[in-house]
Amino acid sequence: MSRRYFGTDGIRGRTNQWPMTAELAMKVGMAAGKHFQRGSHRHRVVIGKDTRLSGYMVENALVAGFTAVGMDVVQFGPIPTPAVALLAHSMRADLGVMISASHNPYADNGIKLFGPDGYKLSDEDELKIEAMLEQDIALAASPDIGRARRVEDARGRYIHAVKSSFPADLRLDGLKIVVDCANGAAYQVAPSALWELGAEVIAIGVTPNGVNINDGCGSTSPLLCQETVVSSGADIGIALDGDADRLIVVDEKGQIVDGDQIMALIAGNFARDGLLRGGGLVATVMSNLGLERHLMGQGINLERTKVGDRYVLERMREGGFNVGGEQSGHMILSDYATTGDGTVAGLQVLAALVRAGKPASEVLHQFDPVPQLLKNVRFSGGKPLEHEDVKRVIAQAEAELNGCGRLVIRPSGTEPVIRVMAEGDREDQVKDVVERICDAVVRVAA
Repeated sequence: MSRRYFGTDGIRGRTNQWPMTAELAMKVGMAAGKHFQRGSHRHRVVIGKDTRLSGYMVENALVAGFTAVGMDVVQFGPIPTPAVALLAHSMRADLGVMISASHNPYADNGIKLFGPDGYKLSDEDELKIEAMLEQDIALAASPDIGRARRVEDARGRYIHAVKSSFPADLRLDGLKIVVDCANGAAYQVAPSALWELGAEVIAIGVTPNGVNINDGCGSTSPLLCQETVVSSGADIGIALDGDADRLIVVDEKGQIVDGDQIMALIAGNFARDGLLRGGGLVATVMSNLGLERHLMGQGINLERTKVGDRYVLERMREGGFNVGGEQSGHMILSDYATTGDGTVAGLQVLAALVRAGKPASEVLHQFDPVPQLLKNVRFSGGKPLEHEDVKRVIAQAEAELNGCGRLVIRPSGTEPVIRVMAEGDREDQVKDVVERICDAVVRVAA
């Protein structure tokens, strides 16, 4: 069954345009609420959101849908995605909902769903909810309509959980840390967690106004974090995205440390401490070939999945891995969280920094990446990758890179874009291959 609403990370789109409308949000609440009414207990859903202006609208629509089918609602307000996953499980909820479009601009929004175990929904559950969106859904009898309430200490509960992931024998005293919260969901919790562990905190991206989330700040726009680290003489910078499930790190020189380097650091440390499970780590096809070679040198396997943290997590659960993530900064450390958590991963990086007693630039740059180039080609319709001319150019490129590089071409799961990535030992060859494929896609998509 093909998907109409759910993409690689829930339902996402431009607000007040299909499918991200209040009408559909209410129907999602009704369908998901009905689907997760299992057993005779009083059913409960917990809802968090980031700081987008449209969050109020989507939240109210979801609350209406859930209560209409007899499910009680607990509202957290602005809180990171991993906090919703954590609290859904700890509060014995039947369902968790995060209202966020992650790293997208404020005009977009999305709905992410978590099951009672704190994990993102399976494909099977999503398809069943999709099918219900096309049907009439039975409403609760008047006496059985759900109730809604707000919980004010949700952020405190999450801060406690985050701090518990940091080694008990370490403190952050003496470290000056820049934390960029992208004017998003972690604008209160991330600086507080770092301060409570003893750090001197310089917080930026902590003045959300509904329209400035991810705007010139955060993990997708790290320049502000880089400049602040250098100008303030900080030891390290941590940049989160709008819903705080990913991070990018900046060393004391202002250099960016991406998800591949972070995974190499954490997996290597876990392996040396005998804590790495599954025999390696799980990443996506987008992770740099240099990471794979670096891990092989340490006897650590790298397993690759399709792009999307849900696919990384699925493989982690199947294979018993406890470290996984994406080059973009999604880090899943299953010993501490059931989904990507930028703050938890950041604390593991800081623990490594404290133990090493060396500058971040010496600790965090684990390997030299091979030349890699990613370009996005936007198209208006059709299936350019199925065109014979494009197939021919791709086949030629694969033959040229055979043995010395990789080629990854995929349509985006959230927007009409084809992503073309190549990497190899020769930068000029990588650039030439990507440009030829992009040109071919543009020609047939015009």
